[in-house]
Amino acid sequence: MSKVLLVDDHAIIRDGLKRLLTDLGAGTILEAASGRDALAIFRVERPQVVILDLNLPDLGGLEILARLLREDPAVRVLVLSMHAEPLYASRALKAGAKGYVSKAAAPDEIAAALRAVARGEGYVEAKVAQAMALGGGGAAGLDALTPRDLEILRLLANGKGLAEIAAALGVAYKTAANSCTLLKEKLGVSRTAELIRLAVELTEPVAD
Repeated sequence: MSKVLLVDDHAIIRDGLKRLLTDLGAGTILEAASGRDALAIFRVERPQVVILDLNLPDLGGLEILARLLREDPAVRVLVLSMHAEPLYASRALKAGAKGYVSKAAAPDEIAAALRAVARGEGYVEAKVAQAMALGGGGAAGLDALTPRDLEILRLLANGKGLAEIAAALGVAYKTAANSCTLLKEKLGVSRTAELIRLAVELTEPVAD
């Protein structure tokens, strides 16, 4: 890891990662607190490895990932996210990330992920990988969504409540509520707030 770019809006996270990277023998360690800063630094410095948070104050993480890969298809991106739901990992990997770990992972596992990604190998946090293997919100869960499921996600992402979703779908409130409950099960989340957050992520446009 001769040159690594850390992209996270929390200084304490970046500081912890810098210490870990130093212990792993990384050379130049660059930092960015926003997506736009990350892209600007990347274009000048051309780091081989990028550690990317999905939740940044300006651009969405998946949009940044797409832009990084357009700039340099060989860049190795490890997503380090607050989201431990397997669907986030599935979508990040499909978008071109080499690895995925949650911020709740142990330092040893984050270090293992960094070493693997730096070698050009894939890595998914063990807990997340297990959930994906069991079908809990992985690619199969996403593919299994019905047109109604997708419409509910779109409405949730647009800030609609259950009453508004029921009206938009032309169904009873209870039917809309039951559909959201089933949707949570399909996507591997337990709370409505997590479902809304996931809906926003899944409907996030990727810029050209």
